[in-house]
Amino acid sequence: FLRNEIQELVTEIKELFDLLISLSEKHKNTLLPGYTHLQLAMPSSFGLWFGAYAESLVDDIITLQSAYKITNKNPLGSAAGYGSSFPLNRKMTTELLGFSDLNYNVVYAQMGRGKTEKIVASAISNVASTIGKLSMDACLYLNQNFGFISFPEELTTGSSIMPHKKNPDVFELIRSRCNTLQAIPLEITLITTNLPSGYHRDLQLLKEKLFPAFNQLKNCLRMTHLMLSNIEVKDDLLKDEKYKYLFSVEEVNKLVLQGIPFRDAYKVIGQSIEKGEFTYYDQLHHTHEGSMGNLCNEEIQRLMNTEIQSFQFDVVNKKLERLIQ
Repeated sequence: FLRNEIQELVTEIKELFDLLISLSEKHKNTLLPGYTHLQLAMPSSFGLWFGAYAESLVDDIITLQSAYKITNKNPLGSAAGYGSSFPLNRKMTTELLGFSDLNYNVVYAQMGRGKTEKIVASAISNVASTIGKLSMDACLYLNQNFGFISFPEELTTGSSIMPHKKNPDVFELIRSRCNTLQAIPLEITLITTNLPSGYHRDLQLLKEKLFPAFNQLKNCLRMTHLMLSNIEVKDDLLKDEKYKYLFSVEEVNKLVLQGIPFRDAYKVIGQSIEKGEFTYYDQLHHTHEGSMGNLCNEEIQRLMNTEIQSFQFDVVNKKLERLIQ
């Protein structure tokens, strides 16, 4: 069950990843304010924003891969946790069912209950964290005081008394659901903490915590895909006068490249800001890897493809098909 659910999750994640990479390429030259401490910081771009979440999903896939390696071990034959006097061939069932290896020690095979679920839940939590943060960004960027993005009217909700409202309810619900998903590893930890080795009825409660999480996360991924498929981004955001100080670091860097020590350049630009004399040039030239002028989306795509191929789902699927025939 867990192997199959992880495979389905990987499929949904890859679809969202592909969309994010596509959006990153499409909007790579569309500038976006960058923030630290929720204060204006430096210029960014929609290419960077979409691409950042794409790369985050790569690391989430890696954690799912670790969870898959744990679940892809065969516990069959461990019985109640102490083995059996029947002359079983546990390696045969391992091969027939497409497991990568055995849980060799029968006591550990039983102890793996709770541990396996917690590892899988942690991987789910990582994906949920990425989607939740993206949802929060979307809610913020849709706010009229930001106005960076918009969605068709049918994907937002109105108000019973305020006719002007276009609320990001979908992203709000995704955000909330992703927060509850991130609580599951702790819930599992609290169920299994201080249990001695061997089987205990407490472990039955693991299913009601973990099993619904798969569909909940898949639904969040699908809804995020739907919303982003219809996103509209605003051009020329940084032409607005209120964003001019985003370019302060660019002006400092220009002075440094002219041979002025950084501290002195920082002071010069800082004083020009204080005196209301700050001027800037809004054409940016960033070339290093991962910057707005060099997104490295092909490299990120390569990382994702490599990680997904390492699951070797086809090996398991073929063995199960052969067993059923």
